[in-house]
Amino acid sequence: MRARAAVLHEPKAVSGEPLRIEDREIAPPAPGEVLLRVRTCGVCRTDLHIVEGELPPHRASIVPGHQIVGEVIALGAGATLALGARVGVSWLGGTDGTCAYCVGGRENLCDRPVFTGYDRDGGYASCVTARDDFCVELPEALSDQQAAPLLCAGIIGFRALRVAGVAPGERVGLFGFGSSAHLALPVLRAWDCEVYVATRGDSHRALAHELGAYWVGGASDLPPLGLDRAVTFAPSGDVVLCALRSLRKGGVLAINAIHLDRMPAFDYDSMLWGERQIRSVTNMTRADAHDFLRLAAQIGLRPRVTPFPLERANAALQSLKRDALDGAALIVP
Repeated sequence: MRARAAVLHEPKAVSGEPLRIEDREIAPPAPGEVLLRVRTCGVCRTDLHIVEGELPPHRASIVPGHQIVGEVIALGAGATLALGARVGVSWLGGTDGTCAYCVGGRENLCDRPVFTGYDRDGGYASCVTARDDFCVELPEALSDQQAAPLLCAGIIGFRALRVAGVAPGERVGLFGFGSSAHLALPVLRAWDCEVYVATRGDSHRALAHELGAYWVGGASDLPPLGLDRAVTFAPSGDVVLCALRSLRKGGVLAINAIHLDRMPAFDYDSMLWGERQIRSVTNMTRADAHDFLRLAAQIGLRPRVTPFPLERANAALQSLKRDALDGAALIVP
């Protein structure tokens, strides 16, 4: 069958038109795969890194998009999902299942991962294929547009809180306040945490206040109290240092970025000594996805979204790069 898709043939700045809208032939689902009709697909900063070449290309051409809400319309041999099922597809599109990390329950660190919208075509399209066992069925309480941003921005933000070791009632800082951080804040509020947000942009700071942050400051402002945990959401080493300065002794910083511009030098004695820790967040697991989506439905998590038709996929990426959106952008084929 044929599908409409936004295709990247060569990485380039989104100030141009890096994605071309094309009709493409979609192969039938292979064994263990399903064919999905895409209902909507979230736009992620990782898509921006891929489109602009900050992540090196893995294929000559690719359809981006890895926050896919789709309906199963065809099954490959051995697939177990039901026709008509509404499922989500995220960044981690497959693992080998046999390496030491997979066997040890850490599939996010798999030696041979396959990433949606990077190694295999993603959801900026009317149809897409996906591995049956890497699709997650979505809670009925979440609509298509509510679910899509949760499938990467939400799940990876949730994993970042886990990597940081957040416990209920702690003081937690969020540095940068885009699509992922604005979904992490309600989770922290549900855990009775005191949330401190440092971010650029008046509209982002206003949204943080609206969502219940205890304190909100500018991108380089330090919270008034030492933090137990912090998470950075911007691909900037300068932001990492601001977050590190905010930690109390024994505090933990999780860096939630697939790409970081650099890691500046810093003073060990005043910033890291005292058993402070820096941890990186790498991908997510299917267990993270199931746990987070269940929690999102329970607490009534409702992302802020701005829909774009498929033909305006370039405009959606441009808006993301300019930080012109409060919340998440969505592609709606």
